[in-house]
Amino acid sequence: MDRREILVGGGALAALLLSQAGRGDEHVHDGPDHSHHVHGARRFAALAGAAADCVKTGQVCIDHCLDMFAQGDNATAACARSVNQLLPVCTALQQLAAQNSPYVQRYASLAREICRDCERECRKHEKEHQACRDCAESCAACAKECDAVAA
Repeated sequence: MDRREILVGGGALAALLLSQAGRGDEHVHDGPDHSHHVHGARRFAALAGAAADCVKTGQVCIDHCLDMFAQGDNATAACARSVNQLLPVCTALQQLAAQNSPYVQRYASLAREICRDCERECRKHEKEHQACRDCAESCAACAKECDAVAA
């Protein structure tokens, strides 16, 4: 896939979203009523949200660590390593939770362990670095949500 295909696809998606945005309550649904269904995104919504927050704060934390490295300060090297491992795990956790995957409960057990490890590393720097404090807090919240669903 080249850059042009990505831009065209992104433009098409944006156009679709914009066309849907203006519809509001005017939209008439002709199909059967599915309001009684519990959709996957709702079943693990809290877990998906916690994992998304972990990714967001983790990205800020690792960026902060990289800035420190650029200044010659490697005090947060272990923190950066743990966040670097956390990011793909929580990204996958968010996607699995949003899709109500049958793997969520088992995956949450692993994610919980990685979140707790990252929290421990970030706590070492939380007094000096807001990014580390925020990351530690979101890791703790995500681990708690993992506890609620882990097998």
